[in-house]
Amino acid sequence: MPTRHNRAAEDLGNVVALEHVNVTIPDQRLATLFYVAGLGLTRDPYIMVSTNNMWINIGRSQFHLPTAKPQVLRGHVGIVVPDRAALLQRLARVREQLADTAFAFDEHEDFVETVSPWGNIIRCYQPSPRFGRITLGLPYVEFDVPRGSADGIARFYREILGAPSEAAEDSQGRCARVTVGIDQQLIFRETEHPLAPYDGHHVQIYIADFSGPHRRLAERGLITEDDDRHQYRFKDIIDPGNGKLLYTVEHEVRSMRHPLYMRPLVNRNPAQTNVHYAPGYDEWNWSMPEPE
Repeated sequence: MPTRHNRAAEDLGNVVALEHVNVTIPDQRLATLFYVAGLGLTRDPYIMVSTNNMWINIGRSQFHLPTAKPQVLRGHVGIVVPDRAALLQRLARVREQLADTAFAFDEHEDFVETVSPWGNIIRCYQPSPRFGRITLGLPYVEFDVPRGSADGIARFYREILGAPSEAAEDSQGRCARVTVGIDQQLIFRETEHPLAPYDGHHVQIYIADFSGPHRRLAERGLITEDDDRHQYRFKDIIDPGNGKLLYTVEHEVRSMRHPLYMRPLVNRNPAQTNVHYAPGYDEWNWSMPEPE
């Protein structure tokens, strides 16, 4: 009997999850105001609970915010939040306390663009079928890359990491789109503007075939950290055909045997307050049921 399902649409590729984006920040108090009070996200209550680091939960993903000189991602992060109107109210409430920083927010038709106290851009979207069945999460990270690099970047992720990827034109120009989890992407957007020097920020991914990409990266001298059983790191993205350096951003690559893989994350309901409290609604369910 012929099937009515598109089986290829269920293919994921070797990268199974984009778990976190790491940028260092100099002030944990200001980070709390922006990421927790403003964006309405949740500080992880179990790990990194001192004053020198903060893990911020976004559905099944995170921001990691160690204390150090500020880092700024060259591009932006896209997140899904459940309530645009409530987001705008929260951002307005923290504006005065963040007045002497780079903090800003601006409404667009499709998203609210926010700027952290140190200049990181986070675009906040409402839940939509294009982001899958989530009400809260991190569907993509978009990097600005040099003109002419998208095709080589797509080849790098296909041939070195085994991740489905393609370079194509869209309404904003040419980019490479890489599948890095269920309804998650890394996007590399070509730009003519000069790029700031790379400052050390990183993304973390989980992969199913852990040894294959390691071997291919090592053959090309691209491994930069290799002292952990469950993870390694690389920074340079090259064209696998000619070895040309295309872009630099550190990748923390973890195996699916890593102790933190699929760790359940606590996500609070930011609408809960001591004044307007509803028993049973403290935790936010980041996923939506599958349509019938």
